Amino acid sequence: MINFFYECETSKLEEDKLVNWIKDVVNSEGKSIGEINYILCNDEYLLKINQDYLDHDTYTDIISFDNTLGNQLNGDIFISIERVEENAKIFKVSLEEELRRVLIHGVLHFCGYKDKTEEEDKMMRNKENEKLDMFHVER
Repeated sequence: MINFFYECETSKLEEDKLVNWIKDVVNSEGKSIGEINYILCNDEYLLKINQDYLDHDTYTDIISFDNTLGNQLNGDIFISIERVEENAKIFKVSLEEELRRVLIHGVLHFCGYKDKTEEEDKMMRNKENEKLDMFHVER
């Protein structure tokens, strides 16, 4: 099950389209979905989580808490809509595209991909691009 929770003022997402795509991505990685919760929030909400749970005092676009069991993906993915909007401007992409990148970034972490080293980061970006291409495939 994939759930979306809105902790800030933002437009409601096209959840059905996103859920179908996320399911396709998860299947393409040989995994299954248990429960994935997306919590859309603002900068201050996510900063507080970063401070309280990760001991980081910085703004970020995403924090994921992975509760995956074997090949069944479970976890919470917190996304700052304000950071996503800012990043979309910086990278000169649409808000929708940047949001999809961040949505799938969290799922890829649950699949076991990391982004701490330069090599891991490159692999993560390649996987994000591969999975973003899947969004545009006709269903």
